[in-house]
Amino acid sequence: MTERITTATQEEFTPCAHDYKANCNNCRLSTICLPLALDSADIDQLDNIVQRNKPLQKGQHLYREGDDFQSVYAVRSGTLKAYKTTDDGREQVTGFYFPGEILGMDGISNNAHASSARSLETSAVCEIPFNSLSKLSALMPNLQHHFFQLMSQRITEDQMLITLLSKNSADERVAALLLSISSRNARRKLSATHFRLPMSRVDIGNYLGLTVETVSRVFSRMQKMDILRVDNKEIEILDIHGVRVIANIAE
Repeated sequence: MTERITTATQEEFTPCAHDYKANCNNCRLSTICLPLALDSADIDQLDNIVQRNKPLQKGQHLYREGDDFQSVYAVRSGTLKAYKTTDDGREQVTGFYFPGEILGMDGISNNAHASSARSLETSAVCEIPFNSLSKLSALMPNLQHHFFQLMSQRITEDQMLITLLSKNSADERVAALLLSISSRNARRKLSATHFRLPMSRVDIGNYLGLTVETVSRVFSRMQKMDILRVDNKEIEILDIHGVRVIANIAE
């Protein structure tokens, strides 16, 4: 693989909002990432196995489908998308990953990544070698339990996506994605109602099984209903209850 972040030179990167030398103890995402389950002494042990490299540039791959599985990754800043390549060579977006979230777990079962991960903007990640994490988890039941919870959460989200794509209308799909981003922002102590979409309309449509034109029409309808204010990628949710109603999600 030619695009691993460890092979890039310093000149290839723009500065990251988070210092790549930061540790788990002082990272502002520690309350939602793997350190959540650990006390200070145990966090130090986790920190010793974490590898922090220079940020990924927009469009750069973290790993590619079929690459040997060696590590899982925690997003520290920026956003990445995961995608699979179909038999006819097209991309199928399978997920978006925000700061504090773990990706790369798709490689655990077969020791090879089942999808690719590419940065949507300048992004920094913590690389956690899986063999080292497994050994540490055996000594720290809380870490192991939390990691299993993260895996379970990923499985649940995948199942929700399958349900979303098989049954729901275009409006429901878009509304559900906005609610997902809203709640993930809230977990990071960011605004749940005013945020920038890091992904393009093309990626949104690909992920939700909709055309770009349909995605744009849904946003326009929500604006006319005074539920959203949309300015290119800037989104302001004016009526969170209204979005939940459209998404058919109970309060």
